[in-house]
Amino acid sequence: MEALRYPIGQFAWVGDISREQRARWIEELEEAPALLRSAVSGLDNSQLDTPYRPQGWTVRQVVHHVADSHMNSLIRFKLALTEEQPTIKPYDEARWAELADSRPADIELSLALLEQLHARWGLLLHSLQESDWERTFVHPASGIIRLDVNLGTYAWHGKHHTAHITSLRQRMGW
Repeated sequence: MEALRYPIGQFAWVGDISREQRARWIEELEEAPALLRSAVSGLDNSQLDTPYRPQGWTVRQVVHHVADSHMNSLIRFKLALTEEQPTIKPYDEARWAELADSRPADIELSLALLEQLHARWGLLLHSLQESDWERTFVHPASGIIRLDVNLGTYAWHGKHHTAHITSLRQRMGW
C-alpha cells in the first residue's frame, strides 16, 4: 500500500542545497505541467474518476489537487519574499478535493492553469538572488520552512502525483 501512496518515495533532503540542485528543481517544476498533461492524455471520464489507490483520490481530483497545492505554494513563496517570516494559512486538501471545482470539473481547467502558473512561478524562481533562498515562512503544522526546501518539496510533489497517475495506468493497462 505504501508503494501506491508514495510511488517515487517521500521527499527528503538533508544538508545544504546547492545552486545546481535548485536549478534542477526549478527545471522539474517547469516541466511538471507537461508531464501531468501527458499522464492524463487520452483518459476517458470513467478512467478520470478512478481512484489511483484504495481510499485515494480519483485521477481527476489529483489533477485539481496539484493546481490547488501549487497555487498555494506560489503564494507562500511570494509571502516569504515580501514579508519577514510570515505565518501561512494551511488548507484542508481533502475537503478542497470534494468541492465542485475538483470532483466533477473538467481537468483541462487545472491543466491550463498549471501551465500558466508554472510559467509565472518559473519567472519568479529564476529571478531570486542567493540570499532569497534562505527566506522562510512558518507553516503552523510543519514549522519554519526555507524557500529552497519548499522548492524541492514542490518539484517532488509534481512528480509524486504524476506517478500516481502513470502507475495506475500501468496497473490498469490503460
